[in-house]
Amino acid sequence: MAIFSKSNVPQFSVDVYQNEYLPEGGREVNAIVTVSATGGGTVGSAVTAPHLYSPGQGPSAAVAIMVDCSGSMDYPPTKMRNARDATAAAIDTLRDGVHFAVIDGTHVAREVYPGGGRLAVADPATRDQAKQALRRLRAGGGTAIGTWLRLADRLLASADVEIRHGILLTDGRNEHESPEDLRAALDACAGRFTCDARGVGTDWEVKEVTAIASALLGTADIVADPAALSADFTQIMEATMGKEVADVALRLWTPVGTRIKYVKQVAPTVVDLTDRRTEAGPRAGDYPTGSWGDESRDYHVCVEVPPASLGQEMLAARVSLVIPQPDGGAQNLGAQGLVKAVWTDDMAASTSINPQVAHYTGQAELAQVIQQGLDARKAGDVDGATAKLGRAVQLASASGNADTAKLLAKVVDVVDAATGTVRLKAKVTEADEMTLETRSTKTVRVKK
Repeated sequence: MAIFSKSNVPQFSVDVYQNEYLPEGGREVNAIVTVSATGGGTVGSAVTAPHLYSPGQGPSAAVAIMVDCSGSMDYPPTKMRNARDATAAAIDTLRDGVHFAVIDGTHVAREVYPGGGRLAVADPATRDQAKQALRRLRAGGGTAIGTWLRLADRLLASADVEIRHGILLTDGRNEHESPEDLRAALDACAGRFTCDARGVGTDWEVKEVTAIASALLGTADIVADPAALSADFTQIMEATMGKEVADVALRLWTPVGTRIKYVKQVAPTVVDLTDRRTEAGPRAGDYPTGSWGDESRDYHVCVEVPPASLGQEMLAARVSLVIPQPDGGAQNLGAQGLVKAVWTDDMAASTSINPQVAHYTGQAELAQVIQQGLDARKAGDVDGATAKLGRAVQLASASGNADTAKLLAKVVDVVDAATGTVRLKAKVTEADEMTLETRSTKTVRVKK
């Protein structure tokens, strides 16, 4: 793991949005923490490991592409061809010097390129060799995704690099290993590399693919039409090549008597980080956020404070950003934000909800009611599905989440968006339903 100086990571900033006023006896403090990274691309060389970087080309990276080659990839035959083309497009997007490998995933995992338990280093020759090797990919066999992830982990760990990333493509359900095996593989890989997961076609399990992306702090999406795979893989690889620093953690320090109730990423997607806390010294805990390039993300932090009398003020939490170091310590990235609590008898002050907090509370509820509504629909609970998806339409409309509103309109007929009055559509394509479910956690930023 490289040791960074502040000059060779993006400049991070932390902004806290909250209503710090509590009524007498009030104990719950909510804040939206916006973390922004800027200046990526000005990365120089690592302080103690200069061999890890090419000056001006960004940090060293390793990428493993896992391609589903199970028997179902032959139906239709164009699906396998599209997967090969997409992988070739991703390989073309690798910058020179990036380590990479391609994995053939069935009920076992096999190295397609370069083989021998190692990674290739991208240059014109290795990119060409990899694309030649892709021609040997054939569909046949079952699906055991945990074995793909474990092989990717071994390969990625073999390179002395800063950014480690996986791209996983599947078209079917994980039928050749138990859910416990997949969970164990995800637990083993968490924190070791990030991974974007894609389901192609409509025969895969949304909850499996989104669980992989969530555990490995990547993105999940559906590519209903296999012909769109190349564009999607190119976009994923471009985003990966734009990452500048890995393993950034949100560190929360709280005073005695104070408890963190939850920490959620709420933009660009909803991801609950509460259970991923690792202790970081007295009254401090780290929450993983993965790899960063030039970007901004929002987090909802909810803190329970001890009761206090009117007029009292306290620091409820201190937010900072750190990168773990090989010696077990952490480097502070210099950005800090404070979450405060002030007890007041001013009813107007203590009952007003901060606009950012209100917006993202609604976005988190939106993701939840879509999932609940689709689950009810699958279970044949028409009334429950109508109520939940109606609430989803209402929330999407109120928050200006136009993309989610469009996806909902393919599953329900909207009578009145403002009141959430809807009717379930009699016929819904599987692709439309799966797209809504897969993208339900995507949020819109609050209008500042």
